[in-house]
Amino acid sequence: MTTTSAKTTRQRIPAAERRDALIDAAVHEFAHGGLHGTPVDKIARRVGVAQPYVFSLFGSKKELFLAAVERGFELVAATFTRAATEFDPANAPPDTNLHRAMGQAYMEMLDSDRDYLMLQLHAYAACDDEEIRDRVRAFYARLVAHVESLWDASPEEIDDFFRYGMWLNVAAALGVQDLSAGCDWMRAEAESGEAAAAEAAAAPTAGA
Repeated sequence: MTTTSAKTTRQRIPAAERRDALIDAAVHEFAHGGLHGTPVDKIARRVGVAQPYVFSLFGSKKELFLAAVERGFELVAATFTRAATEFDPANAPPDTNLHRAMGQAYMEMLDSDRDYLMLQLHAYAACDDEEIRDRVRAFYARLVAHVESLWDASPEEIDDFFRYGMWLNVAAALGVQDLSAGCDWMRAEAESGEAAAAEAAAAPTAGA
């Protein structure tokens, strides 16, 4: 009687919800392990399903990876949309314009969830696979077109905006705020390297 009651009250989770949860789990796991270093069963366990069920929804590990990467690009697009919608030129500080507002929103996104940054870097690293390269190109092209729809700017301004975005990616990955040549942390690293090289050169060699 108890078993029958449990079966009747248990709610079946729709496949669409499972798929969405698997993509969320894949974002996290692929961000840490990349395409080739992440077992599908680890993603499945995170959601509480069996590995064969994952393949029934996505077909292959590569398709699951691409679904996670696409979600990352969609989040960036949504971040830009929100920034553009909320931007009010009348109330903005004098040195703030639309593209600065979108850039600031992107920086805050990188700070709040590092998984999407690392997944994006893994996506570019996996582009030696032709299928992945084609799909990631399409995701990137859609994002550029989306920014063009939000911001009435010249092609050169759009290019500069995305160059700055890549600069932010590298800075966030390194955990620094500044990548300018000669900035404090860069100068300190260079001096440390020079000191280590000088110390190694002065050390007696084995057998001398």
